[in-house]
Formats: sequence, structure tokens, C-alpha cells
Amino acid sequence: MRPDRPVFVIGCPRSGTTMLQLMLHAHPRVAVPPETRFLLRAYYGRRAYGDMRQAANRRRLAEWVAGDQATRFGELGVDPEAYVRRVAEGPGSLGSVLGEAFRSYAGRFGKPRWGDKRPAYFQHVEVLLRLFPDAQFVHLVRDGRDCVASLKEMPWYTLDVHHAIATWAEAVDHGRRHAGRLPAGTYHELRYEDLTADPERELNRLCAFLREEYDPAMCEPRRIAPAAVPARKVWHGNTHREVTPARVGSWQIRLEPWEIALCEEVLGERLQEHGYELSGASPALPRHLLAYRRTAARRRLAQSRQRARDWVDRLHEPGPLAAMLTSGQLALAQVPAPRSSSAQLVDR
Repeated sequence: MRPDRPVFVIGCPRSGTTMLQLMLHAHPRVAVPPETRFLLRAYYGRRAYGDMRQAANRRRLAEWVAGDQATRFGELGVDPEAYVRRVAEGPGSLGSVLGEAFRSYAGRFGKPRWGDKRPAYFQHVEVLLRLFPDAQFVHLVRDGRDCVASLKEMPWYTLDVHHAIATWAEAVDHGRRHAGRLPAGTYHELRYEDLTADPERELNRLCAFLREEYDPAMCEPRRIAPAAVPARKVWHGNTHREVTPARVGSWQIRLEPWEIALCEEVLGERLQEHGYELSGASPALPRHLLAYRRTAARRRLAQSRQRARDWVDRLHEPGPLAAMLTSGQLALAQVPAPRSSSAQLVDR
């Protein structure tokens, strides 16, 4: 049986995850859509929708997913009424309701595998595995100094450099834990610098992890960018060009000297562990270090509070979570797989 496991692209924002999303989407069997905004909101607000074994609750949640502009469902190009109908007629679990949106997106292209890309998912891998227990995760790592420099320039990024540095630190720390804890065949890590320098080699390795055959089209994501990257995302202009390592190391001219010093003081060990050389910048000033540590502490506190709230919610779980859409998910749920799923690949 050919694999049909969901694929999630994770990593620090501005690490090249959109480029990787397009590379995967260029594969003839895999569909990874533009970023959505409903999966985590639905999970953390799941108690409001009740038991998904009840069709009325599934329909209510699906109508929110398909109808709320903030979810970005419209960018999937999926018929909302058809999606709601399939959810109401489908399996009774939260993961099934949410996964059907991605499966419907894959159906637009006649592809059997689906996934999602959102950098912030690196903090929520455990949540994603509760929803999609057979999921695979692809973590793209980029030089933290380049990520920080790029985040600073984004029109949507309203936080300061201390938050940007903390985000990269959290991403690689989570990646280290995922690599050590997740079962074999679940987590794959690659570097942006290696991917842009030799796309064919790195994508062959990625396909081996996914148990898919490599396809040369994956090396030319720009060919599908016009259709797969929303026009409003002007900051993804590089995805419309050839894959190139030209931006590697551009932090040297995009960061202020004090920012380089702070990055290397805070991230130095992590950078070196991932193969990045330090510049030998002067030590960061105490006031910059103090500001960073305060920011990092506030972020840790906020994340601890979210985990505590979720722990309470888990004591009062409103219904089943695990999706029942793929062969692996059905096997885990001890549900016989349908004889043929080809009809599910086409929007009705």
C-alpha cells in the first residue's frame, strides 16, 4: 500500500517553509496548501463545539471553518458547501472534521496525500499528533541570524528583535525534543542552506523519509507559485524565482552590530550545533541581554499557561480527537478501510 500519511511543514518563521511547501506541493502525490488559520483555533476551542460524533456538531464546526474569513479557508479553493456536507456525513472526530478540509484541497489536484504548513506548528506537534496520529513532520532549519533579519523586515511582524531571537531558539529547542522523542519515520529535519545549495540531493532524502519517489518538478517550485501562493503575500516574492542560496548569510548586512552580538551570545551554542559559524562579534551589552531574558521569560510563562489550560480541557474531552481519514488513522482506530477511496479525491 502506498503511503497516505499527512505531512506537516514546521520551522521558525522566515526559514523557507513556503518554499518547502511549494516543493512538496509540486510532487504528483502530495498537496500542501497555503497557510490556514483554523486548526489550532478549533483544537483549543473544541469544548465549545461538543462531541463530534454528533452530526449537528460536526456541521456547526465545519460551517465555522468554511465561513469565517479569519480561517483562510477561502484560499483552499474548496467548495464550502461540499466540504460541510462531507464533514456531516463523515467520521465523528475532531481530526476528521479538520482533516477533511485538507483532503478536499488535495482532491482538487487528484492527489492522495495532504498536509499543512504553518511555522508555529513546531510548538504544537503533540496537538497535531492527537488529531492526526500518523502524521509526518518536516522541520526546516535556517541560520537564526538570517531568520531574525528577515522577520524584522516583514510588514506583519510587530514584535521586536528579542521576540524574533526567542522564536528561533524555541523552534530549534522543540526540534531537538521532537528528534529524540518521536517514533522513527515521524520527524525529518533539513537545513535551508543545504536545500538551496543542492535541492535535488535534499529532496531525494526528504522523499525517502516520506516513502515517495523523487520527482524533478520539486526542484522548480516557482512554476506552481502563482497558483499556490496567495497574491496578497507579497513578502513571498522569492518563491516566484529559481531556488538559490543567494540570501544565505545576508544577516551580515541586515542586522545591526548589537543585534549580531545578541544573536550570537544567546544562540551561539545552538547555531554551532546546526553547523553555523559564529562571526566572533563582541559580547552583547548587559542591557540587551536583560531585555532578551525578560522577553524569553514572558514567552515561557504564556506557553506554560496555555499548556495548563489544555491539560484541564483534556480532563473534560468533549469527544474523539483522532482523524479517521487515512489508512493509518483507520487502522489505529480499528476501523476497516473502504475498498476504494478514489471517489473522495474529487470535489463533488
